[in-house]
Amino acid sequence: MKIQDFLTPAADACRRRGPHDKIVLSSRVRLARNLTQVPFPGHARKAERMKALELLMPVVAALPQMDPAPFAEGMDKLTASDKQLLVERHIISREHALKSGGSGLVLNREESLSVMVNEEDHMRMQALRPGLQLRQAWVALDAVDDALQEQLEFAFSPTYGYLTACPTNLGTGIRVSAMLHLPGLVLAEQINQIIQAVNKLGLAVRGLYGEGTEALGNIFQVSNQQTLGESEAEIVERLNKVVLQIIEHEGNARLAQLEKKPTVLLNHIGRAYGNLRHAHSISSKETMNLLSLLRLGADLGMFGAVERAFVDELFLMSQPAHLQTAHPSKLDAEQRDTVRATMLRERMESVPLPGPPVIGAKPE
Repeated sequence: MKIQDFLTPAADACRRRGPHDKIVLSSRVRLARNLTQVPFPGHARKAERMKALELLMPVVAALPQMDPAPFAEGMDKLTASDKQLLVERHIISREHALKSGGSGLVLNREESLSVMVNEEDHMRMQALRPGLQLRQAWVALDAVDDALQEQLEFAFSPTYGYLTACPTNLGTGIRVSAMLHLPGLVLAEQINQIIQAVNKLGLAVRGLYGEGTEALGNIFQVSNQQTLGESEAEIVERLNKVVLQIIEHEGNARLAQLEKKPTVLLNHIGRAYGNLRHAHSISSKETMNLLSLLRLGADLGMFGAVERAFVDELFLMSQPAHLQTAHPSKLDAEQRDTVRATMLRERMESVPLPGPPVIGAKPE
C-alpha cells in the first residue's frame, strides 16, 4: 500500500482533539533502543543493518499496539516525496528521510505509534498525541517498550542505563516534547524571555521540525535535554509542568493583546487574511507565518464559524509534499508557490473578513 493511501486525510487528522489544543498542537515521546548483538547503525555494514532490519520489522509489526494492519516498509521502497510527507506529519525525522536500504518504518493506523528502524539507533519508538497528553503518550510507549523487551535483548549498562548512538540520549533514551503555538508571546515580544527561562531549566526550544530548524508559524518545540539521572516518569512530569506554565503565559499574552491592543491585533490578522486571500505566489515560510495569525483569529472568534481545524488543515496542505501529493504533475519550487497560492485563494473563499474578537472568547 502507498503511504499516501495509508495516512489519514488531512482534514480528519486536523480534527483530532486534545487538552489545551488551542496552544499545544501535539505531544510526543520517543525512546531510543539498540540490540546487543548488532553494531549500532552508524558503525554497521549494510549486511548488518539488513540483519537488524529483518529481525526488527516483523517483531514490531506484530505488536498488539500496531494492530490492525500497520504500514511496515523499508525506506528504499519509499519515494523522496513519500518520506517528506512523513516528515511533515512528524512521523519520521528528517534524518530518517535520508535513509534508504537497511532502514524501515512501522506505523499504526491511527498514526499515534511508530518505530523508525535503523535511524541513528536500531529503534526510535514514538508515541504521538494531539494536545497536551505527555503522560498518556509515555504510558502508551512504555507498554510498547516492555513488550519489545520480552522478545529482544537491548544494549544496557548497569551504570549508564540504555546505550545509545548519541551520548545525549544515554540512560533512559527518552526524548519528550510538546509542539506549541505561541503567537501571543511573539506579538508581545516576550518569547525570548520564555525561551531563556526554559533553557535555564535544562530544556531545549527548537523549531517546527526539531534541531536546527526555524520556529515557522510561531510554532516552537519544547523538549528535555537530559536523559540521564532522572527516571522517564520524572522527565515527563517536569516537561508537563513547564508546558502548563508556558500555556498560562501564552494565555495571558493573548488576553493582554485583546484588552490593550485590539486594533493592532485586528490589523495583524486582517493583513494576514488579505495576503492569504489574494496572493498569486506564496512561499511555504510566508504561508506558515500568515496562517499562524489566521489560527489565532479563529481561536478568538474573529472569523465567525470558521474553526481552528480548518486553519490546521491549510497548515498541512500547504507543506511541499502534501501540495505535491495533491497535484498530478511534478512541481518545482516556483510552481509550488503558485499552486499553493491558488489552493489558499480557493479555500479562503469561504472565510469571511475578520471582525473584532468575540467578547468572552477564552485566550486559551
